Amino acid sequence: MRLSELLKAINVNVVLGTGKTPDPEIVSIHYRADQVQPGGLFVAIPGFKADGHDYIDQALDRGAAAVIIEKPVQKEAILVKVDNARKALSGIAAKFFLHPSEKLTVIGITGTNGKTTTSYLIESMLLQSKIRCGVIGTINYRFADRIFDNPMTTPESADLHEILSDMADDGVTHVVMEASSHAIDLQRIRNIRIRIGVFTNLSQDHLDYHGDMASYWECKKRLFTESLDKSGKTEPASAVINCLNKEGEDLRKILEAQKVKPEIYTIGTPDRHQISAVEANFNLDGINGLIKTPVGNFEFRSSLVGRFNLDNILCATGAGLAIGLPLSTIAKGVETFTSVPGRLESVGNHSGRFVFVDYAHTPDALENVLSTLRSLTSGRLICIFGCGGDRDRTKRSMMGKIAGRYADLSIITSDNPRTENPMAIIEEIVSGIKKVAEPADFETGEYDRGYVIEPDRKKAIEDGISMSSSGDTVLIAGKGHETYQIIGAEKFPFDDRVAAEKALKK
Repeated sequence: MRLSELLKAINVNVVLGTGKTPDPEIVSIHYRADQVQPGGLFVAIPGFKADGHDYIDQALDRGAAAVIIEKPVQKEAILVKVDNARKALSGIAAKFFLHPSEKLTVIGITGTNGKTTTSYLIESMLLQSKIRCGVIGTINYRFADRIFDNPMTTPESADLHEILSDMADDGVTHVVMEASSHAIDLQRIRNIRIRIGVFTNLSQDHLDYHGDMASYWECKKRLFTESLDKSGKTEPASAVINCLNKEGEDLRKILEAQKVKPEIYTIGTPDRHQISAVEANFNLDGINGLIKTPVGNFEFRSSLVGRFNLDNILCATGAGLAIGLPLSTIAKGVETFTSVPGRLESVGNHSGRFVFVDYAHTPDALENVLSTLRSLTSGRLICIFGCGGDRDRTKRSMMGKIAGRYADLSIITSDNPRTENPMAIIEEIVSGIKKVAEPADFETGEYDRGYVIEPDRKKAIEDGISMSSSGDTVLIAGKGHETYQIIGAEKFPFDDRVAAEKALKK
């Protein structure tokens, strides 16, 4: 596609400089200079750790035909000046890949917790209907029996449009996509036509980026107020809103006041909302009960554990109704889906212990998981967890206090310390847990209650399992599906599930 044609998709301030041709054919789109191909267009994005403008020479050396810039630079090349390089990247990529989201039914899921599990449940329902679907999320992106690594929950806009294009070319008709707050704020989902938006919940996370909860919430709402399809080309878009979370009621009122209203499905109590659990029974083997919907009730059975997973089932049910699936298919999708990697994933053993690995890395997620396990555990509840480095520090003491309140014994360890001192992170967790629990003494065997510190995550898992006995429940929280640990700037192989399996065999 010619550069002049691509530039029609964005607001261009000025075109500077000259190249071999004034209107080159663009063969690819790039935001990383080291990936530029000859004839490609390089978009220089000012990042948090690096600035694309500092790598323009590398992009030109690799054969870039033109460069999108946000800041003034002096180069012997075609330079296209824009106000916002991230917005430009999304607009250009959408046009370059022929607006793939317009050929698909995109279901966008946002919220602090539950996005991944809800996406898996919706995928299960679509597969039961023989609908060709794709999923883009925290664990990976996948379609047509192919699975690809995904370095972030929601890919950068150029990658996202290319993935959607590949999916559409392969015959995919429905795409389930997790939308993180970073992705919304950094324009990654700009120019994606979302037909169904799902809001799971809101609780504290990412304040290192957003600054405060009000800004975080404003960002989340933008999926519904800005990205939800308002074209009117087909039937109205749909919004599935969890009103069991107070922000859900706020969002419902905002959408109902809009001039172009989506079709709204609310989740909450049976007397006030369209989708609800009329009956629900919980145990460590799963959930069963009866769900009410606007088109009838259905009985369900799921191997997922906990009240918070019932919320995820209800959100997925709402999405299923918005897609137009029959209740029998929705119920079958719930029943046949077994687990999400690293989300209360059970580590099998024959010792009588219940061992779970979970991704819970926010105060709300940790409280949800621990309160669920507390209510279902006959023996002791042992929690092994840490907090990530270079991330929101304010949640560390909160998570320590939550662990101390629900777990009989907490083992505080490292998560992904990144460039922070692991012990400094642990001390911030301890500042919270010591308000509700006393130190335990592993050396003397006095560890039935309280907390201990073990910075080595592998040894912390070994200790936690050795301290447990038949009837006890062990939760290893924070990293879930991750198969690495980030220490400094390096990634080292590490999987909580593998570490637990080895510890159980000792």
